[in-house]
Amino acid sequence: MTKLRVCVGTSCHLKGSYNIVMTFQQLIEEYKMHDKVDMQVAFCMGNCQNGVCVTLDEDIYSVEPATARSFFLNEVMKSAE
Repeated sequence: MTKLRVCVGTSCHLKGSYNIVMTFQQLIEEYKMHDKVDMQVAFCMGNCQNGVCVTLDEDIYSVEPATARSFFLNEVMKSAE
């Protein structure tokens, strides 16, 4: 199962982490991936200088609300295959 974590610490919250979480939840529902993607929120991941910190398994990414959908479709879905 693919582990997807979204930081909701103060810095990431101000950069739109709530919108990213909502987008990911919607896409997991839309593509029926509940059994393939374990999404959770986490507090500060120590990558505050960039966009919202998202980890996909062990890899760290910076995601913005505007790129959340494409990130999910290109990275998360590929990882969950």
